Amino acid sequence: MKLSLKPAVAALVLAAPSFAFAAEYVIDSAHSGAQFSVKHMMVSNVRGSFGKVAGTANIDEKDITKSTIEATIDAASINTNEPKRDEHLRSPDFFDTAKYPSITFKSTKVEQAGANLKVSGDLTMHGVTKPVVLDVEGFTSEAKDPWGNTKRGGVATAKLNRKDFGLGWNKVLETGGVAVGEEVSITLDLELNKKQAPAPAAAAPAKAAPAKTAKDTK
Repeated sequence: MKLSLKPAVAALVLAAPSFAFAAEYVIDSAHSGAQFSVKHMMVSNVRGSFGKVAGTANIDEKDITKSTIEATIDAASINTNEPKRDEHLRSPDFFDTAKYPSITFKSTKVEQAGANLKVSGDLTMHGVTKPVVLDVEGFTSEAKDPWGNTKRGGVATAKLNRKDFGLGWNKVLETGGVAVGEEVSITLDLELNKKQAPAPAAAAPAKAAPAKTAKDTK
């Protein structure tokens, strides 16, 4: 009896999970960064950044809501262009980077919001984990760099209250108000490198048949 494998193959394809359409990307740390802005002395904004951002994104082209992203920021890489202030921000008054060296984000839900996305997830900072929602512009279409790497990009923004994460240091001003605002605006500029599929393993060379000896021919 002749058996046909075509129906079985078709069934497997239809039953395959959506991640079959997902592509894995790695955050390009050299071309990505995290910036923040917070009110200072109630009169101006101080801006700073974290220079070391890493992580991965799985982007599902068939259903973008099944995409995921994880990111890690080196808290000690904070830079506000004022060394003494940066040292204070690394201290136990703020990030306490010796005890909590990393800030992490792990997505839990992705929603389409017009041409953009809303990415919900768990943000862990200063040892405290809270849900946050990122407004994401992108991800862009793929592009090739001069070295053959496949790239995509996106910009994520959010606002949070630093006191929710235990960053409560402040000083009251004589004129009223406080030295450091509570609301922090965050912007993540992300450039992604598509992870290349591993090259297929080369077939092992066939072993040569042993040569016949005079004894074998008798």
